[in-house]
Amino acid sequence: MATAEGAPAGVAELQVEKGLKTGALGLVSATVMGVASTAPAYSLAATLGFIVAVVGLGAPIVAVIAFVPIFLTSIGYSELNKADPDCGTTFTWAARAFGPKTGWAGGWAIVAADVLVMASLAQVAGQYVFLLVGAKGIGSDATSGWVLLVGLIWIAAMTYICYRGIEVSAWFQRILLGVELVMLLVFSITALVRVGTGHHPAGSITPSLSWFNPLQGGFTGFVTGIILMLFIYWGWDTAVAINEETKDPAKTPGRAAILSTLILLVTYFIVILSAQSFAGVGTSGIGLGNTANTGDVISVLGSAVFGGSGIGVFLSRLLVLMVLSSAAASTQTTILPTARTTLSMATYKALPKSFAKMHPRYLTPTVSTIVMGVVSALLYLAFNYISQGFVIADAVTAIGLYIAFYYGMTGFACAWYYRKQLRSSQRNLWMQGILPTLGGLIMYAAGAWSIWADWDVATGNSYTSWLMPFWPHWYLGGAFVIAFLSGLVGLLAAIWVRFAQPAYFRKQTLTRATPTLVPDE
Repeated sequence: MATAEGAPAGVAELQVEKGLKTGALGLVSATVMGVASTAPAYSLAATLGFIVAVVGLGAPIVAVIAFVPIFLTSIGYSELNKADPDCGTTFTWAARAFGPKTGWAGGWAIVAADVLVMASLAQVAGQYVFLLVGAKGIGSDATSGWVLLVGLIWIAAMTYICYRGIEVSAWFQRILLGVELVMLLVFSITALVRVGTGHHPAGSITPSLSWFNPLQGGFTGFVTGIILMLFIYWGWDTAVAINEETKDPAKTPGRAAILSTLILLVTYFIVILSAQSFAGVGTSGIGLGNTANTGDVISVLGSAVFGGSGIGVFLSRLLVLMVLSSAAASTQTTILPTARTTLSMATYKALPKSFAKMHPRYLTPTVSTIVMGVVSALLYLAFNYISQGFVIADAVTAIGLYIAFYYGMTGFACAWYYRKQLRSSQRNLWMQGILPTLGGLIMYAAGAWSIWADWDVATGNSYTSWLMPFWPHWYLGGAFVIAFLSGLVGLLAAIWVRFAQPAYFRKQTLTRATPTLVPDE
């Protein structure tokens, strides 16, 4: 081991024991957690229609381009994890690189993004439970009281699984992700074979090179498509959030994060290409441009791809189960990393110490896990009744800003943390400096665009709006309002912590000057 530049030789970083179960997960389990947390099937079902609406036939190539900043950011995660495998991830790393205020902001961004997405995940899970059993009348009504009830039960069940232990969670994730990826592959192959053999609907399109022009929807459409794609890639960093519970925590989580992004790239490209080829981008029927199908293109395409009789019915239902399992997996893996972020924040006295309480038998963060579940349930309950539930869609849109914020921050933190050793080798210059910084710049550019798009109602980026009752009486997009209020809550919480338990903000628990060990290359 060698100390980081600027740290006193031979002095190791004081690693605070949090009580998590060490060595519980290997590379496969960590990678499964990373992929499952993105919920590929759920993300595609809820987002593909919007992507096609803004980029047209360029959706497959936009999926590839959006992967670039994600991959660059994952390199930053991997490099920082080598120096400090802490479950607080961006919170801890940004605090070490830039100071406590920036670290706290990064930690809050993770929490805000995860909490905001829970309502959507619970709603999709609730709807798909009824679609699975053939109750389409209830399942098609997102604001149904029965859907709400099942969604709340779903959050409670996933919270309990996370509470019971990381190994139970990993085992459950393997099953769910296995069903999900297999069914996505079967769906894609079947759709492409039907197009290739001529057994396809009238609106089907044979893939061509023209699909690989990302500017088909214009520059504005291209940037909006990138932002939407960032959302469907989001979540792979769970592989790093469980770093303290993996074998070889300095290396395994980083490798799992990079592997997760590569698996997602292949999955998304194949599914988007096949769905677009089979359904086309028309505005009627099963066309991906049909606004009636925008919120859920996968279940709509299921019966069309597999047929409505015999084995086709079974496969169609299995496809519904796949999206349900995807939402379930993401619900669980959203609770899990958020609880570990708040655990780390509490350990370093950036949150009340109760959030650091561990279960003596299951070795999981008890208060952090339960609070995450309860807050998510309360927000889902409230969001379901505000503006007829449309605010849930705006909450998902608002997440884009927080994703770009803390992913980009991690890229910058990597370059700044290693700044004094970037010239030591070409490998360090690129892997610890240039590539993570480039990823951060792209993320922040996307975030800046997201702020404008969410602010301006005319962009159509929000389903709801708010008229300021005071000067200057602006109409603000609902997505911007949600992002702003989430940030305001975080600011108020930081101010409270600053005065209630000031040790963290006084740089007494986690600072840039604290020496940290960096593994030898």
